[in-house]
Amino acid sequence: MQYDVIVVGGGHAGIEASLAAARMGKRTLLITILAEQIGATSCNPAVGGLAKGHLVKEIDALGGEMGLLTDASGLQFRILNEAKGPAVRGSRAQIDMDVYRVIARNRCLTTDNLEVKQESVEELVIENGTVVGIKTHLENEYRAKAVIITTGTFLNGVVHIGTTKQSAGRYGEFPSVGLSDSLKRQEIRMGRLKTGTTPRIDGSSIDFSVMEEQGGDEKPVAFSFRTNKEQFSSKKQLPCFIAYTNTDTHTLIESNFHRAPLFTGQIEGTGPRYCPSIEDKIDRFRDKERHHLFIEPQSAEATEFYINGMSTSLPPDVQIRMIQSVKGLENARIVRYGYAIEYDYVDPTELTHTLETKKVSNLYCAGQINGTTGYEEAAAQGLMAGINAALKIDNKAPFVLRRDEAYIGVLIDDLVTKGTKEPYRMFTSRAEYRLLLREDNADLRLSRYGHELGLLDSDFLQKVENKRQEIEKGMELLQQSVTPNKEMIKFLASIDEEKINDKTTLLAIASRKSFTLEKLRALVPDIETLSLEAQEQVLIGAKYHRYIEKQQTQIEKMKGMMSVEIPKDINFASISGLGNEAIEKLEHFAPPTLDAASRISGITPAAIEILHIYIRMRQK
Repeated sequence: MQYDVIVVGGGHAGIEASLAAARMGKRTLLITILAEQIGATSCNPAVGGLAKGHLVKEIDALGGEMGLLTDASGLQFRILNEAKGPAVRGSRAQIDMDVYRVIARNRCLTTDNLEVKQESVEELVIENGTVVGIKTHLENEYRAKAVIITTGTFLNGVVHIGTTKQSAGRYGEFPSVGLSDSLKRQEIRMGRLKTGTTPRIDGSSIDFSVMEEQGGDEKPVAFSFRTNKEQFSSKKQLPCFIAYTNTDTHTLIESNFHRAPLFTGQIEGTGPRYCPSIEDKIDRFRDKERHHLFIEPQSAEATEFYINGMSTSLPPDVQIRMIQSVKGLENARIVRYGYAIEYDYVDPTELTHTLETKKVSNLYCAGQINGTTGYEEAAAQGLMAGINAALKIDNKAPFVLRRDEAYIGVLIDDLVTKGTKEPYRMFTSRAEYRLLLREDNADLRLSRYGHELGLLDSDFLQKVENKRQEIEKGMELLQQSVTPNKEMIKFLASIDEEKINDKTTLLAIASRKSFTLEKLRALVPDIETLSLEAQEQVLIGAKYHRYIEKQQTQIEKMKGMMSVEIPKDINFASISGLGNEAIEKLEHFAPPTLDAASRISGITPAAIEILHIYIRMRQK
């Protein structure tokens, strides 16, 4: 059978990749080991969080699906870091993992140009250095112009619970062994990583009365810019609960380190530094008397709860004792034991910025196979791989987001230029231009691309453009100059603001940290003619305008610098200030421009600056 695009794996990356390719008019096959597990949330039943929420908003702004799925299945919605500036806030939703999975599967099954098959891919079909199809365990062969691998933790997956080891891609599901071997035969560099999940508890066995209740936001904010806001605002929310480990918990875990696969040498893969197992936390943070545990419902019925903060691969008898040492969980019953899983991953420096492999044409990798951790990072890569596979088939220019355009751009650039030796997780600190790359303006930044790609309709784009025009109008209103006359001083005092001493602008007044939306409406009454969304954007724009101007200047300067060509006869070894590693890599790759040099792993911004100065001096 002939397809345009074949997507291997039905996780979050696979969903976005297959939907994007199909919606761009490509005959697409999504092939997965278990069809009912399309969209399964293997670990925690939540989407978003700090920086991860940015990714989901950007996926949505480009026409992806994760935001819509989250809004439809959400049980609780919260804005993290709400007391801080808009640039570092992050949306997070507790989801009904069963509902999410059902909606995701049905979305794939009802999308035009997209076919779903339940089979296990055993081998890539490669001819003259180009992938042309796949073979399955049923000895079926499917041909395609492009193949996208989104296998998550399934490549040579091994589950660990105590001394017990089991080959599995997820507990109870077959691993993918042949496909991993097929990639290795192409001399694609691969490594071994580890992640894990927590025990799940019978909700009826938990005493919530002794725990801290954590509710959702009073006015929940939807993830998707396309979700009906009026219907969403009345959404019923469920509480989560906070519990704590204690010295008894820690003593019990520490006394069983000799039975922990993490410490016995049974697990060889590197685990996620920023999401460690409970045994790793006890070992690394011995001075801590307690650790937070978030008790989170997995479905609207709240029959099972996930213990966020207690990922473990300790033996079953230790798991039950350590859980029952926690206040409120004394009578807890485990429904599913926690486990660790090791799996093969592709070194992401083997990929280009389109996520196509360098050694095999038309073969793309997206998601955890590239060394990332998290549903959000996976979905972002899946979307970009699906888009780029479709574009290449049409002989169109690739779609690559820059670091100053999106967190997605930061994510992929980090992976393919720097690589990773541990599961990569997105943080706001990784984005140099995070004041520009906020959750709230993802639609303004990216929706024009989604429309051009055919993933967003014209009606939605028009709404975004109307919002943009309203914001521009609001910012124009703030350009008005004001003087420190009696009327202005009296007005400022009436809204509890300090007086002005010199001539200034309304923008300068609105940029004060103490300024609120109510004060902005009082200062500029005409602002109320704008939509609430536009008003909020105007206030944010006022507060950040000096910093945003500075960052935009830096970006323009960087763009100019990065376009500078590197002379072909340059002698890198003769350039004072360049380290040996930089010289070796520059000589090996011979980048044509500073931009190309900056994308080489190990080439620092300082090295780029030294190169730039040298080239300018040479030209003079």
